[in-house]
Order: sequence, then structure tokens, then C-alpha cells
Amino acid sequence: MNNVKLNGDLVSLAGQLPIIGSTAPYFVLTANDLSQVTLQDFVGKKKILNVFLSIDTPVCAASTRKFNEIAVSHADTIVLTISADLPFAQARFCAAEGIENVKTLSTFRSGNFARDYGLEIVSGPLIGLCTRAVIVLDEMNIVKHVQLVAEITSEPNYSQVLAAL
Repeated sequence: MNNVKLNGDLVSLAGQLPIIGSTAPYFVLTANDLSQVTLQDFVGKKKILNVFLSIDTPVCAASTRKFNEIAVSHADTIVLTISADLPFAQARFCAAEGIENVKTLSTFRSGNFARDYGLEIVSGPLIGLCTRAVIVLDEMNIVKHVQLVAEITSEPNYSQVLAAL
């Protein structure tokens, strides 16, 4: 079990983070049109999984904006922003912000994603949500980089993510 901090207070996570060099755990998430999306749908492209609490928090919104910019210059890479937000909220945010280069996915129908990726918050006020992390996968879903952000209210290290690509 890993831990992170929320405003300095310790928060516990359930599950195990993916191991670099391993195949990423399979997932089924929900797209903005309410269709099911699986990890296999993105085979052949590098993937950045930008996982966070909610699109409606300032740091999560900032990371989505930043990864939207990054996606423009990495045509061989798809950025998946993943949160428990309903697809309607994700679509509303992206439309209002002009975000067109990332794909938002929701865990609201998936009881397994957060735990399978070691990101499920199991203590503190945010129980049931995903903590902030960035995971880079290659074209065949092999884990190349895992960044569990130590303080939930901090942005990820974008330069480390870019180096992993």
C-alpha cells in the first residue's frame, strides 16, 4: 500500500502501482459519448495516462491544459485524462477550455481501474477517487514511466513524462 499527501496529511492508497517493464493492467472506462473504451483501443500509440481526482479542481484542470499542449507536438502519442468525473462534466470542461488534443475517460462505471493501477484513495476526505499520477505506456502497453505525485495538490513533473516518451 502506497501513501500520498493531501495538504500535508497522509492519505492511503489501495492496490499496486504498475511496474516499469510490465504490461499495463487492462481497463474498461467510459468516453464522453458514454461508450466503453479499453486499453486495447489504443494499441499502436504511445499513451500518457494523466490520472487525477476531478476536472473541477484547479490542479487537475491545469494538468489537462498542459497535456493538451504536449499532445500537439507528439502525434504518435495519445493523452488519456482519467478521473471519476461524469463524462458530461469532462466534455463541458474541454468544450469551455478549447481542449481538443486529449481524450477524457471516466472511471464512474469501472470499479477496478483505481485499484488495479494502485491509485484508489482509501483514507481521508477523498475516499473512492483516484490520486494524481502519470503513467507512460509504449505502443504495446508496456509501462515505461510511473509518477505517483507525492502531494495531491501538486502538478506532475512534465519534463519527466516527456523524457519517458
